[in-house]
Amino acid sequence: MDKLIYVAMTGAAHIDRAQTLHSNNLANVGTSGFRADLAQARSVQVYGQGYSGRVYALTEQPGSDFRQGPLMQTGRDLDTAITGEGFFAVRGSDGKEAYSRSDDFTVDSTGALRDGAGRQVLGEGGPISVPAYDALYIGSDGTVSIQPEGQGPESLVQLDRIKLVKPDHGTLTKGPDGLLHSKSSAPLASSPDVSLQSGMLEGSNVNAVNEMTSILELARQFDLEVKLMKSAEQNDEAASQLLQVN
Repeated sequence: MDKLIYVAMTGAAHIDRAQTLHSNNLANVGTSGFRADLAQARSVQVYGQGYSGRVYALTEQPGSDFRQGPLMQTGRDLDTAITGEGFFAVRGSDGKEAYSRSDDFTVDSTGALRDGAGRQVLGEGGPISVPAYDALYIGSDGTVSIQPEGQGPESLVQLDRIKLVKPDHGTLTKGPDGLLHSKSSAPLASSPDVSLQSGMLEGSNVNAVNEMTSILELARQFDLEVKLMKSAEQNDEAASQLLQVN
């Protein structure tokens, strides 16, 4: 009985983890530039005293789906989507450099360029600060230029270039903040190969139908594990009654 309930409990715990992952994906189906998290299950042999005949299921997150999401035209100058591979460098909540595809930029009241989640966008020289302007342009290579307030279009000033990186996906890991981080913890080098398209937003690459299907399938599997735990409890009660009779 102990082995049965432990196997069922372990299965239910890992199914719950998978449910959390798929639910998070579904919740971000409308988040600009979101990369879906992947989930997989594998069998793990349990070794110990006696014959090693027990195998448990283990749910793990092997990484993220880096396929590009759909591009949507907005016509807004500060909406700037990456076409193809690459990431924007932003300042994470811990103050360190992190990487994102969130491309719905804004300029706050202090002049800081921020992404849709309010994180500071980093340039080649650090956080990008924008003085008062009449027009702002972001080039295909990430250069940020403005038409200063009260001046004509002939007086464009280049402020900085958004730091764009194009690392191997295996060198990145997604943190609890939803941002991608370098596994080495060292800032990544800029790449000149990343291309931007102004007036566009990249949607999430989450497939809502697949996520819903996975959630329903996992719910049925969780119910099965709960039934196994109840069966184990019933078996234990029956065994106790037999011992009392004897």
